[in-house]
Amino acid sequence: MILLDGKETAASLEVAIKQRIARLQECGVTPGLAVVLVGENPASQAYVSNKDRTCQRLGIYSRKLELPVTTTERELLAIVEQLNLDPQIHGILVQSPLPAHIHERTINLAIDPSKDVDGFHPTNLAKLAMDDPSGFVPCTPLGCQYLLKAYHIPTRGAHVVVVGRSLIVGKPMALLLLQKGLGGDATVTIAHSQTRDLAAITRSAHIVIAALGRPHALGREHIGEGAVVIDVGINRIADTSSARGYRLVGDVDFENVKEKCSAITPVPGGVGPMTIVMLMQNTLTACERLAR
Repeated sequence: MILLDGKETAASLEVAIKQRIARLQECGVTPGLAVVLVGENPASQAYVSNKDRTCQRLGIYSRKLELPVTTTERELLAIVEQLNLDPQIHGILVQSPLPAHIHERTINLAIDPSKDVDGFHPTNLAKLAMDDPSGFVPCTPLGCQYLLKAYHIPTRGAHVVVVGRSLIVGKPMALLLLQKGLGGDATVTIAHSQTRDLAAITRSAHIVIAALGRPHALGREHIGEGAVVIDVGINRIADTSSARGYRLVGDVDFENVKEKCSAITPVPGGVGPMTIVMLMQNTLTACERLAR
């Protein structure tokens, strides 16, 4: 069984990203990323801090905007518009989830598609569906695909079951795998929480990508012998033996599944680092396009 190490893969990609940033800086240009956090969700705060540290490590200008939970939708839209017009900012990310009184779709629509490094604007999602490389692909699916390519796991002709249908992971993941060329050419099935006989479907897959958002939703009975498992889930479960009072687990029951797999991602340390490095790469690409 091969452990698909997202930390190691992301670190190797960071080397190339640093080189590209250095070339831009020689021309007096520095990529800039703005991350907007509304409220005090602990998981979101941790993600934002991690992104900020990664920016600093790579040489990307980072602007972290932490807003109170009472921020109105109109106020947030005004901040997004300011960032759209700011020449120092090449990428804009509004951290999810947002408070209930703010509509995420409205905010996503307000972000300039050329700065939408999260890849959630309808323009970028449409470009993904049309195989148009000028758009931005959502970071988690892009990181999953990169991990498969980095470990030379063939997708051409493979049956891939994506468990989850969100616009963040499931749907864009399927579109990526359907594209022609390296990392694509797969036969894709999208399953979800309402799928009948889910285990029978996932057992038939050469590659299972789990993005349900439920701890240990997929067990040994869901995975076929020799399958590759990409576990997108990051879930907190109570653990009194931990100083934090919790531990992180994936959507896949790792301990009971790993011996059946030919390769599997750990949680944490699998897809998570890949998501962040893809955000950095998208920000860099946005900067390079504007610098031409």
